[in-house]
Amino acid sequence: MVCKESFRCPTHGYRLPGEVDKAGKCRECEQPVEVGRTEKMSKSKRNVVDPDDLLTNHGADTIRLFSLFAAPPEKDLEWSDDGVQGAFRFLQRVWRLVEERAGAIRSARGTPWPAGERPEEVRALRRTTHRTIAKVTRDLEDSFHFNTALAALMELQNALVRFQERLPSGPADDPRLLAFAEGVTALLTMLAPFAPHMAEELWEILGHPASLLREPWPAADPVLALEERVEVVVQVNGKVRARLQVARGETEESLKALALAEPRIAQWIEGKAVRKVVTIPDTLVNVVVAG
Repeated sequence: MVCKESFRCPTHGYRLPGEVDKAGKCRECEQPVEVGRTEKMSKSKRNVVDPDDLLTNHGADTIRLFSLFAAPPEKDLEWSDDGVQGAFRFLQRVWRLVEERAGAIRSARGTPWPAGERPEEVRALRRTTHRTIAKVTRDLEDSFHFNTALAALMELQNALVRFQERLPSGPADDPRLLAFAEGVTALLTMLAPFAPHMAEELWEILGHPASLLREPWPAADPVLALEERVEVVVQVNGKVRARLQVARGETEESLKALALAEPRIAQWIEGKAVRKVVTIPDTLVNVVVAG
């Protein structure tokens, strides 16, 4: 159900939103209007919006995207002009991102290499891309949470905007360019269910001869989606005494050495005999001491 507040003029009764100015006055008699509670749109209370105006000023994709983003499907949708503007601005940012870099994306040749073989900035963008693919896929297939899926796409778009400043002028197989092209391709493919018209047009601008509808849904690489650093809890006799940020996959010996060298741990084991050190890779180190 779509809901919106109503506007009631003392003289002219219920007014359409366009018949009330920004100061909250009736445009016909300039008297202040009473703003009613947010409730189901109805002709009688005239708390409706003109779809023709929306399509003319913002386009069908904006309205579709706002409606899917504003509320989960099991809840009422509260109409918001600011929310519509926000959806419109997001689509404008996506358009600028792709259009401004279309030539570079079209020139990209090759497949991004495994994350471990490339600079951190490339690994970070690919990690964001594949984590977004995993989240959007999960939100759409498992829970129908379109709003959280769109929020993830907005985060990916922001990451791509920040990354584009580092794009090289060449060559076509530069890993930064390939990672950027991968991210933009994933963004457009996943945006298509929400903004099909714009996504299709941008897809064509990128030089793809076939429709975006024929493009397979992107698959997340679980290895690339993993954070490269993890938090390891360090305990002394079962009590948490420190937390360490370490590289994923550190060996048990390395974890033991890092834990015992940590100053916050040293103060708890000073002068005591260390009986054993139990490690759970990427998760936990427990130092067992006597006394």
